[in-house]
Amino acid sequence: MVETQGLRIRKIRLQLNLSQEEFGRIFGITKQYVYSLEKDKMFLNNEKLVKLLVDYNVNINYLLVGVGEMFLTDDISVDNSVSSVEKNIVVSQEELRHSNGYTELKQDILDEVKSLLKSEGVIK
Repeated sequence: MVETQGLRIRKIRLQLNLSQEEFGRIFGITKQYVYSLEKDKMFLNNEKLVKLLVDYNVNINYLLVGVGEMFLTDDISVDNSVSSVEKNIVVSQEELRHSNGYTELKQDILDEVKSLLKSEGVIK
């Protein structure tokens, strides 16, 4: 069975010891929306991805494409996580094309995440 982004979101939420309601409250979304995220019917926007990275140390590479550890460790910087996403995005696009319910990851998503991280002063 392929591990989907929705399943990875669920694993992250459970690892953070959050209910769907609590997770939704953090991101300003409903419990039903969280359920839809976990069922791959909806996806987190870039702002919420950055919040997971900055506030909860979630490895965006893991969340988006299933590569690496769930959480960043002290020896893995945010810069390295973004760089790792860049390296894996082409492979991931090909994998996602063959997975039901997914659309291609696009470079503009990565650029937006980088832009938000820069504006927050997380990366240079």
